[in-house]
Amino acid sequence: MKTRRDLLVGIAGVALAGYALSARRSLRAPALAQGLPNTLVQTHDGRSVRFYDDLIRGKIAVINMMYTRCENTCPLGTRNLLRLQQLLGERVGRDVFMYSITLKPDEDDQHVLMKYAERHRVQHGWTFLTAGVEAIRDLRYHLGFVDPDPLLDDDSNTHTAVLRIGNDAYRRWTMAPVMAEPDQILATVNHVDRTIIYTG
Repeated sequence: MKTRRDLLVGIAGVALAGYALSARRSLRAPALAQGLPNTLVQTHDGRSVRFYDDLIRGKIAVINMMYTRCENTCPLGTRNLLRLQQLLGERVGRDVFMYSITLKPDEDDQHVLMKYAERHRVQHGWTFLTAGVEAIRDLRYHLGFVDPDPLLDDDSNTHTAVLRIGNDAYRRWTMAPVMAEPDQILATVNHVDRTIIYTG
């Protein structure tokens, strides 16, 4: 029987194969739930903030779900996002904001996330977030990080390896595989950024 991990690898392969086309148009992402919640979340640097008002409203955001003890897709995803942060340069924390939300808030409190960020030398503009278990579940559902199989959906060890990328000011949201090449992820960020002018 095919495992969810096999399925995710297959999905990622298909997504990567078609990335040249998807970079020029919005990916067929699951729709965001009506309105993102204004959940109180904690950042890895010790701040309590509102998810929508403080982190998303009017901004370009790159969002993924992860947990610090993950040994499957998370390490590669983190490496890709570190490279994305380098490619974005001064845009990070000014024009583009990166958020990683833990799937295991019972394990990943603010201090654990801080150590994770320090270990990976995460720079300004990329924030790791935690909250209560139900609050994280609510955020995940509103952002569309959902598996239609409820048994698989409840298993945080087999989460989907995708990014939500959006421009809230224009209500323009899409997605990209976190395992895509960093320059391909950058192309998707640029696709939602209306300040980028394409000449091709």
